[in-house]
Amino acid sequence: MARNTISIDDVVNEFILLNDEDGYVSHATESVIRNFALRGVREMGFDIMKRIKSLLLTPNQTLGTVELPDDFVDWTKIGVIGSDGLMYVFGENKYITDTMKYKLDSNDNPIDSDGDGVNDRVDAKVVGDGDSIFKGYQSYIYRNYLYESTEGGIYGIGGGRYSGEFKVNYEQNRIDLAINDSVSEVAIEYIADEARSSNPSVHIYAENALQSYIYYRLIERKAGVPMVEKQRARQEYYNERRLANSRMKSFTKEEAMKTINKNFKSTVKT
Repeated sequence: MARNTISIDDVVNEFILLNDEDGYVSHATESVIRNFALRGVREMGFDIMKRIKSLLLTPNQTLGTVELPDDFVDWTKIGVIGSDGLMYVFGENKYITDTMKYKLDSNDNPIDSDGDGVNDRVDAKVVGDGDSIFKGYQSYIYRNYLYESTEGGIYGIGGGRYSGEFKVNYEQNRIDLAINDSVSEVAIEYIADEARSSNPSVHIYAENALQSYIYYRLIERKAGVPMVEKQRARQEYYNERRLANSRMKSFTKEEAMKTINKNFKSTVKT
């Protein structure tokens, strides 16, 4: 665990210790408190404290696919790691096939194994020649063009200096690839769901916000809690959330100078 984080177990234990025995949440069980803590981690994790992870995955060379990480939410970069240690990204191609077909019995009838009214499906992915997309267009004067140091292609066909192409297949929890057979590992940088981690944690800056979230959610639907207390708890949570967001995204003097220098260097010389 990183030194700037605190585990959910510690947050839950502290919340229980600080609770007044005569308070509105005194009868809340540890399991319920932990459940709300995980919800808070997930809710704030997608907005103010995204957990970005990197992972190397081995592709299925036969199907041209790679499984999504088990805590995957959304991707930021997908590519390969070069000998220089840098990631060379793939280009997203939404036309890569990810089709499925009905699973049939011996009489060619669709199978509904679980009886839910939806027939079973199996993979029908087609792996073809990666260059076949350009066949039929070779008679043109040129296939690629060069504009401002970027290589492109015929409109609608694609191009660019990508090291491969991909499409995220959410239905089958995988990434469909169009890459060279020599690629043995695919690198993915993605937003992770910290609530699904084996040992969930939260940034120290957001600890108070999470405590406030737990309390607000515990009393939100309790009939015996006055409306004014529910409104106060809700306001406190959003105030703590804004404070945590401000701390997480603080703009330092050094960062300001870097931005100014960068903009200065980008100015056209006359």
